[in-house]
Amino acid sequence: MRDFVIMTDSCCDLTAAMADELGLVVVPLSLNMGRDVYQNWLDGRDIGFEDFYARIRSGETATTSAVNVGDFESKMRPILSQGKDVLCINFSSALSTTYQSAVIAAGDLRGEFPEAKIFVVDSLCASLGQGLLLYLCAQQKREGRSIGEVRAYAEATKGNICHWFTVDDLNHLKRGGRISAATALFGTMLSIKPVMHVDDGGHLTPVSKARGRKASLVALVDRMEESAVDAAHGPVFISHGDCEGDALLVADEILRRFGNKDIHLNFVGPVIGNHSGPGTVALFFVGSKR
Repeated sequence: MRDFVIMTDSCCDLTAAMADELGLVVVPLSLNMGRDVYQNWLDGRDIGFEDFYARIRSGETATTSAVNVGDFESKMRPILSQGKDVLCINFSSALSTTYQSAVIAAGDLRGEFPEAKIFVVDSLCASLGQGLLLYLCAQQKREGRSIGEVRAYAEATKGNICHWFTVDDLNHLKRGGRISAATALFGTMLSIKPVMHVDDGGHLTPVSKARGRKASLVALVDRMEESAVDAAHGPVFISHGDCEGDALLVADEILRRFGNKDIHLNFVGPVIGNHSGPGTVALFFVGSKR
């Protein structure tokens, strides 16, 4: 059985250390701020996470760019040249064209490496939801599963990766077209915080509202209590828009309710954070359904 590499993109929001430990190859998306272009490396080498959020809070704006076909080809080709196969698991196609770029790159390289298996999976996930799916797939690989088996596992599991999140500043969702200007205005005035999730099609969807910040954070854990497959032991990932204290509040609530200590925290990276804004807190776990 040929060895294979799991590839992904930087919207997985894993720490660089965890991605390395899992053996992942990560291709960065890009961020444009002013006249500068930064690659969204997991270790923040181009733009640090705190620096990015400080600049957004100061009023700077940014645009983001998907991974292009050539970037994927340049990462895949050396792996294939070593006689290894590639399983590429990417950011939701409902939120980025990164997945489509990976599909095109894979198609181009199959002609060059006809003996190789090059599979591309649309995770329909975002941030550490994508990271959680990759984490689970890497465990399958370590257990000796073939590339075909891990691909099938990813396809079967991605619909059970639950994404629940809230934001502190509704104006970022307004700018991204997720909510209306009126909703942002009145929500801000009344301290209404949305509770949102990523649906089965990989889209961001408002589900409910909470009055006040703490209530919105507790509501995330309420959702976990409703649908988590193994709330006491299953891996839990939490990402945050430079508000670690709020993410820790969610982690403490999970520990208090379920006794679960398998909790991993990290920043929402600049590409996703540009749309969700500072103060975002997102909770990810395996559930009976999204």
